Amino acid sequence: MKVPFGNLKAHYHEYKKEIDTAVQRVLDSGYFILGPELTKFEKEFEEYLGNGYVSGCANGTDAIYLALMACDVGLGDEVLVVAHTAVPTICAVRMTGAQPVFVDIDVNNYTMDAVDLESKISEKTKAVIPVHLYGQMADMDAIMAVAKKHNLKVIEDCAQSTGALYKGRMAGTIGDFGTFSYYPSKNIGAFGDGGAVSTNSRENYDRLNMLRNYGQSKRYYHDTEGINSRLDEIQAAILSAQLPYVHEWNTRRREIAERYTRGLKDVVVTPQELESSYHVYHLYVVQTNQREELIEFLMDRGVQALIHYPIPAHLQKAYAYLDYKPGSLPATEYVCKRIVSLPMFPELTDEQVDYVIESVKDFFSSRTFAQPKMESHPHAGTQPYEVAINS
Repeated sequence: MKVPFGNLKAHYHEYKKEIDTAVQRVLDSGYFILGPELTKFEKEFEEYLGNGYVSGCANGTDAIYLALMACDVGLGDEVLVVAHTAVPTICAVRMTGAQPVFVDIDVNNYTMDAVDLESKISEKTKAVIPVHLYGQMADMDAIMAVAKKHNLKVIEDCAQSTGALYKGRMAGTIGDFGTFSYYPSKNIGAFGDGGAVSTNSRENYDRLNMLRNYGQSKRYYHDTEGINSRLDEIQAAILSAQLPYVHEWNTRRREIAERYTRGLKDVVVTPQELESSYHVYHLYVVQTNQREELIEFLMDRGVQALIHYPIPAHLQKAYAYLDYKPGSLPATEYVCKRIVSLPMFPELTDEQVDYVIESVKDFFSSRTFAQPKMESHPHAGTQPYEVAINS
C-alpha cells in the first residue's frame, strides 16, 4: 500500500465542481484584485471566527508582517517568538527590521512556555507571537496575562490552526491580531499562496487594509507607508468554496488522530491534547529516539513521513548572527531530535491509517531494544511529561 503524506490532487477532485465553478465565476467577471470575491470571503471568514474583522493578504508570512507593521514594530524592537516553528514566522519579524528573541516551548504541546516567555522580556520587547503549532493552541490565558502585565502586543500565528479552540474561543480571536496562511496543504488552503489577518479592532482593520495596498486610504492617496500584499479574487473564491467544509475536514482529522493514538500510544510518544483545547491536527506528530530508522523503514513500506521541523530557527545558519548556542532552548532542541510527522489529511482512509499504524508497530517489533523505562524530562515546563526513553 502507498500512503502519501498529503494528497492535494485527491482533495481537488473531491470538490472539483465547487472549485471549478468558483474559478470560472471570477474569470467571467473580469475582476481579479480587491473585488467582490475577496469581500465575500472576508465576511464569511469573520462569521466563521465568530467576531471581529478579517483582511485578506498575499500569504501567511505577509499576514504576520502586516500585523507587526500595524503594531508599529520596527528597527530596534524585539519580538518574542518560539524557535520551534516554520521559519516564515521568523522571516516576518526580520522584514520589519526587528530582532527575534527566542522563547522555549512546553514539551507537552510544542507551544510557547509562558514562564520562559516572561524571562525573555526586555525594555526593547514590543510584541509576542505565540505559534499554535500542529493544530493546537498555545496557553493563551498565561500568555495574555504576561503580555498585559508588560504592555506587549500579541499576534497569534494560526497558520496551522484554523478552527482550533482554546476554552471555546477560536484561534486568531484572543490576541490583538490573528494571522492565517492559506498555503494549499493547510486545514483550509488556496490553490496557490494566500493569507489573512484577523483583529477585533475596527481601527486595526482599517490600517491593515491600507498597509496591504501601498498605504492607500483611497486610490492614489497614501496615508502611510505600505506594501503590495493582496489576496486575489481567484484564491478568495476558491477559499469561499471550501470554507463550508472546514469543520467536516477538522472532524475527520481528529478521527484519524484518535485512531493513530489508540494504535500507537504503546510504541511512540503520541500527541497530548490539552483539556482546554480543541486540536485540529494540521499535523500528527509523534516522538521516538529511532526517528531516522523509522522514517526509512516507513519509506520502504510506501509510507511517507516527514519532520516538522528538524532544525529549530535559533540554530539555523541564517540566524547564526543572533549568537544562540546549542543548549540555549533545551526543550525545543530535545523534541526537534525526536519528532516525526505521520500522514495526515482528511482524505486518508481508515485502511491507510491502519496500515501506517501496523508499519510503525512492525518497525519496533522487528528490533531489539532494552525494556522501556519512564523518565521525567527536565525541561517539561509547567506540565508533567514522561517519555519512554527507548521509544
